[in-house]
Amino acid sequence: MRVGIVGVGAMGAVHAAAWQQTPAEVVGFAATSAATAEPLAHAYGARAYDSLDELLRDVDVVDLCTPTHLHYAQAVQAAAAGKHIICEKPLARSIAQATAMIACCRAAGVKLLVAHVVRFFPEYVRAKAAVEAGEVGQLAVLRFRRNVFQPKKAEDNWFVDQNKSGGLILDLMIHDFDCARWLAGDVVRVMARSVGYRQPGAPFDHALAILTHANGAISHVEGSWAYPPPTFRTQFEIAGSQGLILHDSDTAAAIRTFRQPLPAAGTPDVPVPSSPLLEDPYTTQIKAFYAALVHDAPLPVTAEDGLKALEIALAALESARTGDVVGLGVGD
Repeated sequence: MRVGIVGVGAMGAVHAAAWQQTPAEVVGFAATSAATAEPLAHAYGARAYDSLDELLRDVDVVDLCTPTHLHYAQAVQAAAAGKHIICEKPLARSIAQATAMIACCRAAGVKLLVAHVVRFFPEYVRAKAAVEAGEVGQLAVLRFRRNVFQPKKAEDNWFVDQNKSGGLILDLMIHDFDCARWLAGDVVRVMARSVGYRQPGAPFDHALAILTHANGAISHVEGSWAYPPPTFRTQFEIAGSQGLILHDSDTAAAIRTFRQPLPAAGTPDVPVPSSPLLEDPYTTQIKAFYAALVHDAPLPVTAEDGLKALEIALAALESARTGDVVGLGVGD
């Protein structure tokens, strides 16, 4: 399997390192110019390409690690060339773009995998397994927090350009929107408030969204770009009729489970080692994608999953803009 990575920023480097842990070969990197791609290409013994056009001739899989607003055109081009696609989250900048990407890939008979990497973090994997096993009973309230510093401050900082990235809500909080849906099912309504949306250009942003799930559960999702670097903190609480699951990235035991009634034997507190002690989740993710491609197996994160997460994030953006509750049209 020959892989070409488009984009040579932080995520391009992370994906390249992860691909090295598979039998696949990273044959090239494409950027706005070959000179820009050359340092990363040299590090991996690969070729630097001036454009996606050139890269497509030499690869089987295209891994898009580019800014969000570029995903649509690049994915459509790769699908037309018959290449499987791995796309960093968010899938696209709009529902229309994401829907068209999925349709193009389906028509071309190629796979479209969306890199929602949090699904591969052991804390979240353990929480998913506990919920599916009924350890906490019927889900009631879920809380997610992702509090970090604002991305790079360069003049070309596409992260803080709402038109390109969707800002904090679309670029960062989409991780937890996806996890909320993964754990508690489809979302029918969203209400959100954002400090940064009300103060465009502010050197910070902080937002809170409340999701109502079709099964009646409620998720509180908090995201922030207001913390000083290098802060990166994540937390979740999953409360159900029979127990509670807690995770705090600042603690040594990354996840703790409390059940009611208590098990007949053992302890109600079940810690899981924190992710730094295990395989890097980006590597776990790429390995899963590689296996899905090689064995034509079900995708661990489908394009439809990426679309659903995008719908929630865009509804949160709209709610933050208008102050209104936004429905998603998947049932009430």
